[in-house]
Amino acid sequence: MKRLLLLSTTTGYQAAEFRKAAERIRVPLVLASDRCHVLEDPWRDGAIPIRLEEPKESAGKIVEFARANPIQGLVALGDPITLIAALAARELDLPFHPPEAVEVCRDKYLFRERCRMAGLPVPWYSRLPAAEPPKTPDVPFPCVLKPLGLSASRGVIRADNAAEFRAAFDRIRALLRRVRGDAAQWIQVESFIPGREVAVEGIVTAGRLRVLAIFDKPDPLDGPFFEETIYVTPSRLDPATQQTLVAATEKAVAAVGLWHGPVHAEMRLNEGGVWMLEMAARPIGGLCARALRFSGDMPLEELILRHALGEDISGLEREKQAAGVMMIPIPRAGILEGVENVGAALATSGVESIEITAKLGQELVPLPEGSSYLGFIFARAATPEAVGEALRAAHAKLHFRLNAALRVM
Repeated sequence: MKRLLLLSTTTGYQAAEFRKAAERIRVPLVLASDRCHVLEDPWRDGAIPIRLEEPKESAGKIVEFARANPIQGLVALGDPITLIAALAARELDLPFHPPEAVEVCRDKYLFRERCRMAGLPVPWYSRLPAAEPPKTPDVPFPCVLKPLGLSASRGVIRADNAAEFRAAFDRIRALLRRVRGDAAQWIQVESFIPGREVAVEGIVTAGRLRVLAIFDKPDPLDGPFFEETIYVTPSRLDPATQQTLVAATEKAVAAVGLWHGPVHAEMRLNEGGVWMLEMAARPIGGLCARALRFSGDMPLEELILRHALGEDISGLEREKQAAGVMMIPIPRAGILEGVENVGAALATSGVESIEITAKLGQELVPLPEGSSYLGFIFARAATPEAVGEALRAAHAKLHFRLNAALRVM
């Protein structure tokens, strides 16, 4: 019997979606997750306990399990856990991204270096020790400061002058005190890249990229923080420009050395060309995958599982209808006390579903320190423009009651 391994953090939204997809195609799915390693199977789901800060040891546990319970492939969700999957896959001789490529994707400085060596456009960039900020920064303004190893725009701040630079540096340094690993020792500084931002969702098979969707990000992302909100596909860019994006993504995939599995890339487009912002050796995060459907109403999760099983997915095409998702931003810090007008928002023409993932009583922290959203709005319509309008209209109807008093940490 074919069996797959799914690696996911306990805080990830996606694991349940992959479980549903596995049930649809009747493939047993074994979970490996960063739950309590002291109690034996605390969630009673037979999951393999792993620790994000111990990738080699965690990969060893997976290998030990797979020796006794053979698996045909594996899927990893989220940046911190992908390295464990890559190490285990190498030991088990299963197709996946190489550990070295995953490391490059997780380190913004290494990613810039690989792009530069491949001849892709890169901004001015430098890596500065987080321990002590330079008194007089020798950087071009405007610039962007970012932690090396965090994702989802966490800790990313624009600075237009020396005073803003020092304030941003101190803010990121405070954030990094709660982060482990070598990446927490550095802060990346880059010249700001103006232009239109897009995302490419793809899957790599034996080193060859297949683009599954190109997402437009219609809201401007100019700072000082870079909270993503709306993704809409298909892109409204002309075919020639879209092909340029695909070619740049293919070049970046080769430069990084990604080999087998999902890939999510973010980039900016301006008169200077395509500028790769970052690339992840995993699928799109959160619940955003619900915006993608393929032949036979197949969700992205099922496509990824079939690919991990070694099935040919080359004939699967994205639906013709336009679709999109809005990651509902956290407007300010506070305790979530209530959510109102969900029914009215759901009744908006084109809106398909609304998922409020934040819990009542939860302390909410916005970017750049935060790492979550209030929830997700999904829409489908005849055109990308209509999808964007539906998402904005639904969001405008929602009301979130926040208590400004924060809990004591």
